[in-house]
Amino acid sequence: MNLLKALFTVSSMTLVSRVLGFVRDAIIARSFGAGLYTDAFFVAFKLPNLLRRVFAEGAFSQAFVPVLAEYREHKNAQDTRQFLSHISGLLTLALLAVTLLGIVIAPWIIWVSAPGFSDRPEKFALTVDLLRLTFPYILFISLASLAGSVLNTWRQFSIPAFTPTLLNISFIGCVLFLAPYLEQPVFALAWAVLIGGIAQLAFQLPALAKIGMLPWPRLDWRDAAVRRVVKQMGPAIFGVSISQISLVINTIFASFLVSGSVSWMYYADRLMELPTGVLGVALGTILLPSLSKHAANASAESFSALLDWGLRLSLLLALPSAVGLAVLAKPLIATLFMYGQFSTHDADMTAWALMAYAVGLVGLISVKVLAPGFYAQKDIKTPVRIGIITLAATQLLNLLLIMPMQHAGLALAISLGACLNALLLLRQLLKRNMYRPQQGWLGFTVKIGSALAVMAAVLLGLQAVLPFDWQAAAWQRAVGLALLIIAGGTSYFMVLFALGFRPRQFMRREH
Repeated sequence: MNLLKALFTVSSMTLVSRVLGFVRDAIIARSFGAGLYTDAFFVAFKLPNLLRRVFAEGAFSQAFVPVLAEYREHKNAQDTRQFLSHISGLLTLALLAVTLLGIVIAPWIIWVSAPGFSDRPEKFALTVDLLRLTFPYILFISLASLAGSVLNTWRQFSIPAFTPTLLNISFIGCVLFLAPYLEQPVFALAWAVLIGGIAQLAFQLPALAKIGMLPWPRLDWRDAAVRRVVKQMGPAIFGVSISQISLVINTIFASFLVSGSVSWMYYADRLMELPTGVLGVALGTILLPSLSKHAANASAESFSALLDWGLRLSLLLALPSAVGLAVLAKPLIATLFMYGQFSTHDADMTAWALMAYAVGLVGLISVKVLAPGFYAQKDIKTPVRIGIITLAATQLLNLLLIMPMQHAGLALAISLGACLNALLLLRQLLKRNMYRPQQGWLGFTVKIGSALAVMAAVLLGLQAVLPFDWQAAAWQRAVGLALLIIAGGTSYFMVLFALGFRPRQFMRREH
């Protein structure tokens, strides 16, 4: 299998989802603006989304995929199906319990996660109602993530990568066609979450049946492999929770700031999710099964070479993305969101948050490459220890930066914490000889630095010289933004080509 081709497939599907996500957010921004109703929904949606990352995409996949890869390498299909049956039964039971508990204690959850809302009874009550409607999302999306992990291990990457698109379609449909008929239109967003979760699970079931890995969920506490996954999930949940706790704390801080702060950070984070999803999540998706295979076969040299490939590719694409987001922050926000209820002030505040988030983009994407190096070796404790250090540092930065920079300070704290996380993970991989850098890193970084300097100069120069009007008609904004993106991307890759970079240098095959 050509990993670069697989990465292109996953990234392309993810890009479709992210583009639809921008359409969705533009529609939400135009319909609801940035204020009481959007703050309430984004807080309500953040919590089940957080649990999804902890239970499904985070702790569960980290503990589950290496064991599943080991089964696929060394066990027969019947044993693998039995393992999937038992692990899906356990996950379903746990998720049902979490979902019911979340619905019951919703007021206490909002009181803890957004205490600033408690002084505004209408906002607090609305957020509680929205949370109760969105909470079942955790059940359906976590089972969808389980299905995606299985398909990825069988290297069926396209279907799991396309699946998130269904949530965005659900949002767009509900805002356009359901909201006008509701007494409180913002509840259309909550219904979209629930419908989208169900659709994502249902979409993947035929693909699981096709590869013969759709057993009926059953509980069997005696299954040794299930106990191994559960044992690994303990530290994994704690480790993933650390980064998510940091986001919750940021929401707590933001709830005390001026109204709209939560929304400004949300819209900026949505733009950050384009490169982190298209590149970071895609790299992590294709790397973990292959790294787990090399770890299961004790292929240390192949393991290290694969990590090196992932790091080089992430820097090659993450660095220009970070520069582009920072330099084009205002044009991006103005083109995508500055319509209807979303004011110029909202655009300016969101742009500041985006510039702060851009600082940490390389760190965020690098973590998606480095952390699987530990998970594939079934070492979850090391990322947990590093996560604790990162959490402490991030909260210290929050305290230092929130007063002078407000919501942008919270975004910058997250960014600097992500960079620290990546550096500490890299240090441990090097220290344990799990990763040995290949030759040519000095020349690689010098060439990328030269291309970045040219790209930044082109983008800044064009904005200074050309009369872009970011309050013009939507099509005029889109044309101006497209010209800037094309000019920046072309200049970057032309310089790299002139310095000797060729796509074939990044081809990598895995058997």
